[in-house]
Amino acid sequence: MGAFDKIVAAVSPRRACEREAWRQQLEILRGYDAAGYGRLNAGWRVHNESAEVTDRFSRDVVRARARDLERNSDIAQSILHAYKRNVVGKGYTLQAKTGNDELDEKLEKAWRQWCKARNCDVTGEQSFNQMLRMAVDRKKVDGGLLFLYRYTKQGLVPFQLQAIEVDELDVTASKPKHQGNRVVGGIEYNQWRRPVGYWINQYDIEGWSLNDPVYVEAKDVYFYKSKKRPSQLREMSDMAPTITRVRDTNEFITAVSVKERIAACLAVFIKRAIPAGGFGRGGARTPDGGVDYEGKKLAPGMIQSLGAGDEIQVVDPKGSGSDAAGFLKTQQGLIAAGQGLSYEAVSRDMSGATYSSARQNAIEDENTYTEDVELLTDFMSEVYETFVISCYLSGLVDMPGFWDKKAEYLSHTWTKAPKKWIDPAKESTAGKTALQSGQKTFQDVCAEQGKDWKEAVDEMAEVLKYGRKAGIEMGGVIYGQGAAAQQNAGTQGQEPGNQEHGGNPDQTGGGAGQPPENS
Repeated sequence: MGAFDKIVAAVSPRRACEREAWRQQLEILRGYDAAGYGRLNAGWRVHNESAEVTDRFSRDVVRARARDLERNSDIAQSILHAYKRNVVGKGYTLQAKTGNDELDEKLEKAWRQWCKARNCDVTGEQSFNQMLRMAVDRKKVDGGLLFLYRYTKQGLVPFQLQAIEVDELDVTASKPKHQGNRVVGGIEYNQWRRPVGYWINQYDIEGWSLNDPVYVEAKDVYFYKSKKRPSQLREMSDMAPTITRVRDTNEFITAVSVKERIAACLAVFIKRAIPAGGFGRGGARTPDGGVDYEGKKLAPGMIQSLGAGDEIQVVDPKGSGSDAAGFLKTQQGLIAAGQGLSYEAVSRDMSGATYSSARQNAIEDENTYTEDVELLTDFMSEVYETFVISCYLSGLVDMPGFWDKKAEYLSHTWTKAPKKWIDPAKESTAGKTALQSGQKTFQDVCAEQGKDWKEAVDEMAEVLKYGRKAGIEMGGVIYGQGAAAQQNAGTQGQEPGNQEHGGNPDQTGGGAGQPPENS
């Protein structure tokens, strides 16, 4: 009951009853318990606002607290490491798809060179993979990261990246560069809420703010962030839902650690039954003749006399370490769930996991990483397309009729570096079954291993060719006895390494992987 209702009740109890009855009836009409303001929800007062209004006053505080946890919390670091391991990992391999194998090879080679720190980073300090890992970190902690396209004369091509933090957006800017636009949070938007430019604060090398901000057109900026609501304009830390729980868990761990340290040290206090000026043969004498126990420590075999009337009381903190372990596991599980991950992915505790549970958790975690993988590959594709254009304009790679066939020259895919298998035997058998049953293609299998299927075929062909030259049939080694039998059926009576007499299975129609003729 509010203060006004109490006043009404004091003046007119009947009127107060009517107000309460109608209030209860209104709660029934709402239809949802979650929308009620009864006893259980009385303190839950909320309101609806646009995403920008909701985030504007909390964004900086949330970011600062997330950064504090990044610096000081091992639990927060475990979340960041999990995302970096699985979203970026060992990196991505470019596969150019221009339709010209020779041109594809040139572009892929040039890309590998450009990804080195001295070529891709305007500061020359980070490789492209390292910048990607930093981007994943900053998105989780800060909410996002800005990449500026810089067209310099240093490096392989006149194109490099400059990473800046979201703090460098000038939130005080209000006057747009172009009439009819709006500036919100340091970003200039047109009538469709499309970013057209960014107002960037300038700092010296030590981080001191300089004078006026610089306007950078949106075509030269990539804002790496997630958008969760249509009305969202700026970033929000991905750690926001779990920040308070991470902090509470850290403080709990600290408290438990202090308690266990006290218990391990067998801390004692001296209880005095008489004034401190009593006589004693054991402790150090104070100027007034008392006994001073300050600085005294317990030691094995120690014999120490106390002052007259003094009594030792041992500090014995209550509670069990096992209770703390159970609570900590629950908290870590909730923190991991808040980030869309399994308990094992964050805690690195596999003691209770089986093969089935580990694989199920890995599958669910992979679905969580998918959103960030898509965001990362979109950014990589934007960078690659600018890189290809720079290669053409600088003359590094010859691409005739580039502007007429731009889509063909920019065509590409990304292959992620493979992960280690949980159970290699089971995973290999499953892959083989999927391939033979048509559920997966050879391209799918190679992509899962982080390989280009054409390169894989070329490598296998090279191995088989060299094996035949050396007199060893590698088909049986690679593909098993069945493949060897198939090949032997086509080359029966011939020396494996004698190409003059039909040693080449391509000439007999009975090579590895080809079915034998019916006898």
